Amino acid sequence: MSVLAIDAGTTGVTALVVDETGAVVAGGYEEFPQHFPQPGWVEHEPEQIWQATLSACRQAMRNDHGRSITAVGLTNQRETAVLWDRESLAAPRRAVVWQDRRSAGVCDRLREAGHEDRVRELTGLRFDPYFTGTKLTWLAENDPSAWAGVTDGAVVVGTVDSYLVARLTGGARHVTDASNASRTLLFDLTTGQWSDELCELLGVPRSALPAVVPSYGEIGRTSPAAFLGLDLPVAGIAGDQQAALFGQACFAVGESKCTYGTGSFVLVNTGSTIERSDAGLLTTVAWMAPSGELTYALEGAIFVTGAAVQWLRDGLGVIGAAAESEALAATVPDTGGVVFVPALTGLGAPDWDPSARGTILGITRGTTRAHLVRATLEAIAFEVRDVVELLPRITTLRVDGGASANGLLMQLQADTLGMPVERPAVLETTGLGAAFLAGLGTGVWSSTDELASTWRLDRRFEPAADGGARDPAYRRWRAAVDRAKGWA
Repeated sequence: MSVLAIDAGTTGVTALVVDETGAVVAGGYEEFPQHFPQPGWVEHEPEQIWQATLSACRQAMRNDHGRSITAVGLTNQRETAVLWDRESLAAPRRAVVWQDRRSAGVCDRLREAGHEDRVRELTGLRFDPYFTGTKLTWLAENDPSAWAGVTDGAVVVGTVDSYLVARLTGGARHVTDASNASRTLLFDLTTGQWSDELCELLGVPRSALPAVVPSYGEIGRTSPAAFLGLDLPVAGIAGDQQAALFGQACFAVGESKCTYGTGSFVLVNTGSTIERSDAGLLTTVAWMAPSGELTYALEGAIFVTGAAVQWLRDGLGVIGAAAESEALAATVPDTGGVVFVPALTGLGAPDWDPSARGTILGITRGTTRAHLVRATLEAIAFEVRDVVELLPRITTLRVDGGASANGLLMQLQADTLGMPVERPAVLETTGLGAAFLAGLGTGVWSSTDELASTWRLDRRFEPAADGGARDPAYRRWRAAVDRAKGWA
């Protein structure tokens, strides 16, 4: 038996075939285009996400790997706002991506009107363009032709998971799981349902929203006519960061992970307790069991980490491939005084400043591209430290995602945190988590204990004895963050 996991990320879709031992036996990947119509705006064409999904799944299932698949699990970029027609499933406009900043004015207006404390109480979130709800408010106010379909009932709204489930099932299901719903600013953490109060505040018709379902257990079946001739249960859904927490087997209270992708996201399992933060962290649903029981997490959301390395490659041409960053940064002993704040789409946790912008300080005639690359890796480690120091009970950090393959970065991370960093054998833990959820929901695995037994360590990075020597560099980093704020 095996499970097909679909990981619909920000820049592409990964499909994995995971067997009952937790091993990835096949995979596929397909990028899709990014659209930047204005500074600070980021959009995706929903149809391109769907076509990338089909392509990645075809690749993963070649060579007969599809014959043993018993279920489909899905994980996705969170907070992205998608509109599509109930009947045709066609999108009337591009999706507004989680990185998009256009709704900053909506957030400011709602905050100035005094709504933020109540919204934080209900949702565990804050007003920031990052979240889905204010993107939908902006669309209602600024794209009347697309929004008209929402108000008359022909068009529905959701996040990428909802859109892909609609496509997978041939339009039979309009659903989202509780982890994704909890990222919208429209979901009540306590009741586990959409909030009429929040829907009214943000101007989103509740009738257009998907039904909230558990994160595992069968919620629909794929349509053979729509999805590669397959009739399979869709049995696992979670937002990408919650899926990574599940894939890292962080099932006990206090267990934590950091995923290094486009951004980096640190989550700690808080169990059945809704823990709230006054220091810039978010309270979120980790997953919902079929019984309706909710597991919660505290999260630090960092918007740009791996994307900063991509920018060095694509924007500046400093490196030819992301993998070159480790070797190049290792050619210099330090950054030569260079500090980089990669606030390329504003700042997330713990500072939450959508008007911050990328800042490079300390450049001299002696600065080389190696210093800039090392400063980028150091910035990623410091961004994660900013968050980890605010989270309770963490003594070890499990890591995953593309940049976790960079050994220098992981050593810098352990040194600046002063705690061990554990890298698993399988770095694709987001997709692995989607597979685990679907397999748990269909009996491939019987319990989370059985899932935990599949987790394997690749390497443990111990902090250097003189890790405290990083503190002056960290203090410079925090001074540079202050200078990056409020620029736009």
